[in-house]
Amino acid sequence: MTKGPKSINLALQGGGAHGAFTWGALDWLLESENFVIEGVSGTSAGAMNAVVLADGLHKGGREGAREALHRFWKAVSDQAWLSPIKRTPIDMIMGEWSLDMSPSFIAFDLASRFSSPYEFNPLNINPLRDVVEQTVDFEAVRACDSIRLFVAATNVHSGKIRVFSAEEIGLDAVMASACLPHLFQAVEIDGVPYWDGGYMGNPPLFPLFGETGTSDTVLIQINPVERAETPKSAREILNRLNEITFNSTLLREMRAIEFVTRLIEDGKLDRKDYKKVHMHRISAEGLKPLQSSSKVNAEWRFLKHLHDIGRRAAQHWEAENFDAIGNRSSIDLRAEFF
Repeated sequence: MTKGPKSINLALQGGGAHGAFTWGALDWLLESENFVIEGVSGTSAGAMNAVVLADGLHKGGREGAREALHRFWKAVSDQAWLSPIKRTPIDMIMGEWSLDMSPSFIAFDLASRFSSPYEFNPLNINPLRDVVEQTVDFEAVRACDSIRLFVAATNVHSGKIRVFSAEEIGLDAVMASACLPHLFQAVEIDGVPYWDGGYMGNPPLFPLFGETGTSDTVLIQINPVERAETPKSAREILNRLNEITFNSTLLREMRAIEFVTRLIEDGKLDRKDYKKVHMHRISAEGLKPLQSSSKVNAEWRFLKHLHDIGRRAAQHWEAENFDAIGNRSSIDLRAEFF
């Protein structure tokens, strides 16, 4: 295998606590030193990983970024330690990571279905906001010139995607990107309310194509596109609906990439005017068995478990697909998305 470094963009999906999988993948990519990261696009937990990465890179290079990511996820866990929403002792004994049997989680889940966050959380308390504010230096994020950074949110009024570039990214932009409307009040920026960016781009790919020099984008995917089994319980059905919803815009972008690539290869589009994009993916197959409620589980043991899965997945992906970088897509877009 020919070694790099090779230039790549990163597209980071959101998925609550499962974003620790992305932390692990980033940890390997930074340690590997076979890649130069030119651009990063992120949504929700992916947006948080993205700004922490930029902050760490600006202050301490690759090792600084690895330390910053570790520090951020540890702070998330420390904050969650005070939360009443925890696994039951039986779940802990059985090694079950979900919160499906947790009375506090069930009560909170029911409350969020029958009342809005404006009703059950009128003070708009969000402990995660405090974590981000305390661990991320947004001046450093905006000053980071080693990568192009993009964070996505959904405009509540227009239903359109809003992509914040590095110079626009602050605490509100990141929290808007992670604002699930059944849990948190909309985040207002310049008088405009925003919800989770996953509804319109999880994550958006298009900002990376014209703003960076590389043709290779690595998607770190948390939400599975396909599941073999049919969901039967109410929670399983809701989880699958969320996965489909949060993957829908990504699938459309993937189809568009495949279509343009085919036109370029057939000589119907001029390579001088259109960039041929190579898509790659570090997938979270190890997350498929996890219940959706585990996205709320921020125990340190669980986050480290997800980190380790993500790190191994990235290591395996590099070993299998490194030679494709700069030459071709390692995903068969037509087979998977048509």
